[in-house]
Amino acid sequence: MIPEAREVHLSRKDRKVLEACCRSPVTLQRDLKRARIVLLAADGRSTRSIAKEVGVQPRIVSLWRHRYADHGLEGLQDKPRPGKQPIYTKTTDKRILKLLDKPPPQGFARWTGPLLAEALGDVDVQYVWRFLRSHKIDLVARKSWCESNDPNFTAKAADVVGLYVAPPAKAIVLCVDEKPSIQALERAQGYLKLPNGRALTGQSHDYKRHGTTTLFAALEVATGKIIATHSKRRRRVEFLDFMNSVTATFPNRKLHVILDNLNTHKKNEDWLKAHPNVQFHFTPTSASWLNQVEVWFSILQGQSLSGTSFTSLKQLQEHIDAYVNAYNDRAEPFVWTKKKVRQRRFKGRRITPALIPGTRLV
Repeated sequence: MIPEAREVHLSRKDRKVLEACCRSPVTLQRDLKRARIVLLAADGRSTRSIAKEVGVQPRIVSLWRHRYADHGLEGLQDKPRPGKQPIYTKTTDKRILKLLDKPPPQGFARWTGPLLAEALGDVDVQYVWRFLRSHKIDLVARKSWCESNDPNFTAKAADVVGLYVAPPAKAIVLCVDEKPSIQALERAQGYLKLPNGRALTGQSHDYKRHGTTTLFAALEVATGKIIATHSKRRRRVEFLDFMNSVTATFPNRKLHVILDNLNTHKKNEDWLKAHPNVQFHFTPTSASWLNQVEVWFSILQGQSLSGTSFTSLKQLQEHIDAYVNAYNDRAEPFVWTKKKVRQRRFKGRRITPALIPGTRLV
C-alpha cells in the first residue's frame, strides 16, 4: 500500500541545487533519481506518474517525498546503518600485544601466528596476521646487540671519537685490526637458467679448501687508504711485524693507532718504548665497532670475497691485494656523524635460566 502523497514545496535555493545535480555528469545515479523525484513532486506530479518516468517503484517515490518534506536536502542523504558488529575489538588487540610480551610456549624459540591464535583460543589466525601487519610487527626478524660493561666506556669512546673528529695536528691516525682465517674455497660457478627464462649466477654447494690466510689491515683515517699484509697466524709476533711495516710507511711521524681489546694488541710496552712516536688507543670492551677498519672489512667481504672461488691460497691473497690497490685508487675517508656517544643500559638484559641448561636462580 502506497502512503498518502506528501506535498513538496521547493525553495528557490533548493531547486537550484537539485537542478545542478541533475545536470552534472558526475552525479551518482541514486542521487540523480532522488533529485528528479523531488523536482517532479514539486511540480505537482502524482506518485505513480513520477515512478513511471524515473523508473522506480511507487513506494520509492513516496519515501523520498516524505524524506524531503520532513528534512529538506539533508533527508535525501543515506542514513547511517548499524551494520554488523565487529567480532574483534581493541580488547582483542591488547590481548595479542600482552601475549607477545610473554615467552613463547615451552620448546618454541619464538611466537608465530598459529601459536598466538592457539594461545588466545577465540581469535582466528588470519586476524592475528592482519593485526601484526597493521602494526608492522615482524615475528621472524631479529636484531642482536652487544652491550659494553666497560666502566671506562665513555672516556675510551670519547678518546677514539675525538681522534676521528679532531685528529692531532701533524699526526697520522690509523685504525688497525685483523681479519683471521679467510678461506680459499674452490666452488664450481656458473649461470643457472630458470624455466621462466631468467638467468641467475650461482655456485655449487660443495667446495674444496685450499687453506686460510689472516689479513692485517691499517686504515688511514684522513685519506681512507688501506695498508694490508697477509700472515698465516695472528699471534703477537705477526701483529708487531705488521706494526713495524706500518711505522716504516710513515717515518718520523706521530702515529695514533686505534685497536680493539684483543690480547695480542695489549702488553706491548717494550715495543712502544722502542717506538716513542706510536701511541695505542683501545676501544671499550665489546665495542670494536668503533674501529673504522671494521667497516672496511665488511666492504671487503661484500665487494671482493663473497661468491668468489679460488684454486689456491696464493690466488686468494693476490685477489685481495688487487682489491686493496683498486680501493686505494678511489679511497675516501669515512665521515663520523655521531656527535655524542652514550652508554645506555638495556632493560631486561638478564639471561633467563631457561636458556642456560643446568642453571638456577639463587
